[in-house]
Amino acid sequence: MVDCIKIDIMHRLNYHLLSGRGLSSGEAELHENEENSISKTKNLKKDQPRYIEEKPYGCDQCGKRFAKSATLFTHIKKTHTGEKPYGCDQCGKRFAKSATLFTHIKKTHTGEKPYGCVQCGKRFAKSATLFTHTKKTHTGEKPYGCDQCGKRFARSDHLVTHQRIHTGEKPFHCLDCGSRFKTSGELKVHQRIHTGEKPYGCNQCEKRFAQIGALAIHQRLHTGVRFYHCLDCGSSFKTSNVLKAHEQIHTGEKPYGCDQCGKIFARSDQLVTHQRIHTGEKPYHCLDCGSRFKTSKELKVHQRKHTGEKPYGCNQCEKRFAYLGNLVTHQRRHTG
Repeated sequence: MVDCIKIDIMHRLNYHLLSGRGLSSGEAELHENEENSISKTKNLKKDQPRYIEEKPYGCDQCGKRFAKSATLFTHIKKTHTGEKPYGCDQCGKRFAKSATLFTHIKKTHTGEKPYGCVQCGKRFAKSATLFTHTKKTHTGEKPYGCDQCGKRFARSDHLVTHQRIHTGEKPFHCLDCGSRFKTSGELKVHQRIHTGEKPYGCNQCEKRFAQIGALAIHQRLHTGVRFYHCLDCGSSFKTSNVLKAHEQIHTGEKPYGCDQCGKIFARSDQLVTHQRIHTGEKPYHCLDCGSRFKTSKELKVHQRKHTGEKPYGCNQCEKRFAYLGNLVTHQRRHTG
């Protein structure tokens, strides 16, 4: 598979060499020998238009141009084939270039950030990231404008990525399933579905995630922060999905119907749980005694028999209970 990829890359590169300089295949071979001479290369460049002289090699998949054929070769290999021969021995993450692996180790596993912003003190692992941060955050300069909608950007590559919204272009494709994406970052995140990579770890527990957004949502379990508020009753929630489900209480909307009995539900997960009544499915099982349950909640309540957990405490005395029903029964003794 790798040999086929390499042959394909060399074929594309040969095409760029021929079409970019207007040479026949025989002339290209002769020209390749001539380029070994520094003086002849300089003379050749004098006869070329300036933009060809600066970046004569263009990628036929995304249009990006390069000054050297070797750089174009590396770009195609890294960006459009997905080949990643260099692996990190600490976390298993793979990279297309050894330099990128080195930067990853330096940035992720050593924590070294030698470049500091003189304006806000924020530190970075790479000088290029510091430069981008300064330009984007502290100057506010956005010299690159979209001719379709007028939106402006601090970097030219951000403009190129944005314009794909208008063109629908998706130059980055997954070699495993064929899905296509507008940016290499989107492809990278998608590929974690196939690799199982979970680079983002919670510093409160051992749980790991494939996407940083999922980690941020998870960490709210530890902090208790609730960003999403219901405008009808003021209830607050940790995720927008839970808020959306809650709002159906006020609207009365129940879009999910059971095809066995016709009962309708506000949430799809409620329908799935209900359907287990008809199928008899009990996917949750206790590792201590083997008992099986229809829902994770039923399993959680059952496991208190084995753990001795008693989360419900009486506010009149110090007695505690494993089940809410038992607490309610007990409290009647205090009320009479």
